Amino acid sequence: MSAVQVKAFLDDDSETFSYVVYREDERKAVVIDPVLDFDYKSGRTSTRGAQRLVDFVKAEKLQVEWVLETHAHADHLSAAPFVKEQVGGQIGIGEHIKDVQKIFKDVFNLEKEFLPNGHQFDHLFKDGETFKVGSMTFRVMHTPGHTPADLCYIVDEEKIFVGDTLFMPDVGTARCDFPGGSASTLYQSIQKILALPETTEIYICHDYPTQGREHEFKTTVAQQRQHSKHVHDGVTEAEFVKMREERDATLEMPRLILPSIQVNIRAGHMPPADADGKVYLKLPIDQL
Repeated sequence: MSAVQVKAFLDDDSETFSYVVYREDERKAVVIDPVLDFDYKSGRTSTRGAQRLVDFVKAEKLQVEWVLETHAHADHLSAAPFVKEQVGGQIGIGEHIKDVQKIFKDVFNLEKEFLPNGHQFDHLFKDGETFKVGSMTFRVMHTPGHTPADLCYIVDEEKIFVGDTLFMPDVGTARCDFPGGSASTLYQSIQKILALPETTEIYICHDYPTQGREHEFKTTVAQQRQHSKHVHDGVTEAEFVKMREERDATLEMPRLILPSIQVNIRAGHMPPADADGKVYLKLPIDQL
């Protein structure tokens, strides 16, 4: 049996990493957090970045069984429907996406037909749920804090895809000031990740490199426990919450949060067209 392979794709605009996870001798694969290009000034979308991922899947003759979201992202639009259309796979996310949908249905005053029950996705994962992709075993870990719906995917108890929880050690951790977020909850979620074996490989969703290094996407539990600027060993929950809340108070909202959330709570689909046949996104005033 060959080792689990991880191919990372960086979206330069949002500094997001998408992944293809597979075994070479089986050709069964999952895609994690694919990105749809979106030009905010013109309102135009593009699949240019996601096409690179699709081209890789086709070149390697992989069979995609899942397109997995770690949460409803606030900094980029999901390309999950495009990936599913091109190479297949069920779109999955955590069951607490329903909580996020309820919050933002009110924020955006969405159409009454929009039901916050998660039916827009093919599957809603529960905490602790496991599933097989070929001989790979995936385990789901609910890790709220950044949003109520965040989760991680653990592969063969050796690799974990952490979404927006931990960043590289010199960058720290994800923000917690979005609706439904909680610094205390994020701290507790991160402790679950850091309780994994020290050799566990951590694959992050975003990297914001400090001066002097290139983008990186992989670290380990040991490196985080020793060197994370926010949650290294010895940092208490009270200390983390104070730091996180003070820092979050200085941060601007992500540039693409308004279009991203409206699309991503629909599993990457656009809202229904208006009577004129055109699709519109809303711009709520003084809501975030």
